[in-house]
Amino acid sequence: MKKSLFTIILSLTFVVSVSAENYPYRNDVLWITKPDHTNWLYQCGEQAKIAVEFFKYGVPADGKLIYTIATDMLDADIRDSVMLVGGEAVINAGTKQTPGFRDIRLTAKVNGQSYTHHVKIGFDADKITPYTKMPDDFKTFWSKQIDNMRKTPIQYTKEYLPKHSSDKFDCYRIKLNTVGTSFIYANLFIPKHEANSADKCTYPVVLCPPGAGIKTIREPMRHKYYAENGMIRMEMEIHGLLPETEESVFKTMAHDFDYITFNIQDKDKYYMKNVYLACIRAMDFLCSLPEWDGKNAIVQGGSQGGALSIITGALHEKVTQSIVNYPALSDMAAYREEGRTGGWPHLPKKKHIVLTDEVTNTLQYYDVVNFARIISCNVYMTWGYNDNSCPPTTSYAVWNSINAPKECLLTPINEHWASDATEHTHMLWIKKHLK
Repeated sequence: MKKSLFTIILSLTFVVSVSAENYPYRNDVLWITKPDHTNWLYQCGEQAKIAVEFFKYGVPADGKLIYTIATDMLDADIRDSVMLVGGEAVINAGTKQTPGFRDIRLTAKVNGQSYTHHVKIGFDADKITPYTKMPDDFKTFWSKQIDNMRKTPIQYTKEYLPKHSSDKFDCYRIKLNTVGTSFIYANLFIPKHEANSADKCTYPVVLCPPGAGIKTIREPMRHKYYAENGMIRMEMEIHGLLPETEESVFKTMAHDFDYITFNIQDKDKYYMKNVYLACIRAMDFLCSLPEWDGKNAIVQGGSQGGALSIITGALHEKVTQSIVNYPALSDMAAYREEGRTGGWPHLPKKKHIVLTDEVTNTLQYYDVVNFARIISCNVYMTWGYNDNSCPPTTSYAVWNSINAPKECLLTPINEHWASDATEHTHMLWIKKHLK
């Protein structure tokens, strides 16, 4: 196992999604938070201190710094304040007696205005274990589902998309059958053969499952560098909706249909069963292409896509690499135990769902930690500590459950995002580990 630490102090000019970043674009203020352990990790029982610096317009600002401290994703149990002097303050963040993360939530009161920030620190993070148990028939259940799907042959249509093609690759719209009468759409990028090559050209295949939501395949050219570097890449959706569907339709469906909880009381009818199987079918399709090199089958994604990457890597016999950003759907039922942190979709926060024994039983068959326990391909995983969508507690619960060859990139300051540079590193890591 290898680990690398990439602690990021962001500048105000860094541009990513405003809803999930620490320093929004064109903000007037800058926070710098510096735990007294440079890796942001402590041992249980060890006292932690956080140095805070606050700038407005690049100038240190004085004011009152109110802070609360809580176990990751839970209600605060400490409330206090200190004064910012010369824009600086030190917070005694206390400790934690059991493995997990503490969240220091900050509010600066400066000249009548309030500004918020937060930072999480871990305690014996490598000892975090999942709440979720593995059912005795877990492997049998999924083998049966896959075998039943595969009784129906692969069927698909293929349409050339010139607007997403280039002189280095061709792009096709794929409509692929999954379970029963269900299907999904995907964009397939295939490198072009060298004009002067008489040999048959074959390539690794990379499947990219989507993040959460009912939405189109976004930014189809964003990861074109995979095809430019000699890899077949397929970016899929999971709901059977044509990507050209009007955005208003996606928004209406997303508002009216909570797919992540649909039929959650029954493991055989739960919506996500067909989603997981669609990923298996997509990889079956990629491995059936004459352009596949017959050796390298990779799955890569973030959040829900990260969850589906581990799941596909665990269930599909031909997958050789699983590349994962902050996996969702991880240790979801952990909230049932007092003081425990669960993963997205944070079911207790949904008014129409209660974590009953029935729901918890279903989740055991769909939780990423159980797939992490059985995955055997190479795994590369990255996550940030300040993530409130897929919290670090559950990412570590997954990471610590993996017994396969694994390597990780830790980005403590990150919220629920990965930079373009980090995502490009994924492709480089894949290339380095090809057979």
